[in-house]
Amino acid sequence: MSEAAATPTPQTEPVSAPLTPAREVWLHFRQNKGAMIGMYFIIALVIVAILADLLAPHSPIVQYREALLVPPVFQDGGSWRFILGTDDIGRDILSRLIHGARLSIIIGFIVVFLSLGFGVVLGLSAAFARGTVEILIMRLMDIMLALPSLLLAIVIVAILGPGLFNAMIAVSIVSLPHFTRLARASAMSELTREYVSSARIAGAGTLRLMFRTVLPNCMAPLIVQATLGFSNAILDAAALGFLGLGAQPPTPEWGTMLAGSLQYVQRAWWVVTFPGLAILLTVLAFNLMGDGLRDALDPKLKR
Repeated sequence: MSEAAATPTPQTEPVSAPLTPAREVWLHFRQNKGAMIGMYFIIALVIVAILADLLAPHSPIVQYREALLVPPVFQDGGSWRFILGTDDIGRDILSRLIHGARLSIIIGFIVVFLSLGFGVVLGLSAAFARGTVEILIMRLMDIMLALPSLLLAIVIVAILGPGLFNAMIAVSIVSLPHFTRLARASAMSELTREYVSSARIAGAGTLRLMFRTVLPNCMAPLIVQATLGFSNAILDAAALGFLGLGAQPPTPEWGTMLAGSLQYVQRAWWVVTFPGLAILLTVLAFNLMGDGLRDALDPKLKR
């Protein structure tokens, strides 16, 4: 055997592929157990909302007059026909909670879409225009922030009229200042960077600078705010529904379910407890996920 054949070939260590920004964010995000629990809960909630018609054992608005205030199945007098019991007019609570999940997801999506869209436009306009335009936009946002959010939403719904759509519009307006201020602050920070000056020298117009150059670099804090805004939208919509200004009966909305069951809280605890738990867990899940995204997207908070 020749000496060349006898010499062992050195083993080269495999070179790991560089981490993409998305993968790096995911690696930091999944280290937060609370954020992962919140994400899994939200995924399950979305699946339930999509498959509500298949998963709900009954219609959310059908009244079973022979089964008024039936307790949950794990309590004496309960029945597997109504796993979480029925309300004061015989509607299945589990079915109403499942369909309420779909309604809550729709409310959160529409509110965040509207407030984020208009907030980004106003914030970027204030950052680029400066002068009188910036003063008018930001002072209006300050006035809106000076008022209690729920009180302002009540005033808007009182002007527009009670209803689910008007409640979503009111919550969107209430959430607008947070996105506007955040977009303006992020844009002003990016305007001092060299790549923006290079784009100006290259002849990029104002709109291109706003939406193609600056906005993509401002998305990280806006995504976090959108996640937290989702939970605020669900909570505010439930509060308006509880006050009778949001979704109207028999719409299976969690806040409306609470409002219609208060007088039975002592004799039928389940009619209030389960909708309240649904609101609590959903808002908590979005807040946990938002905190995890903030930690993963902010380099200063990465461990």
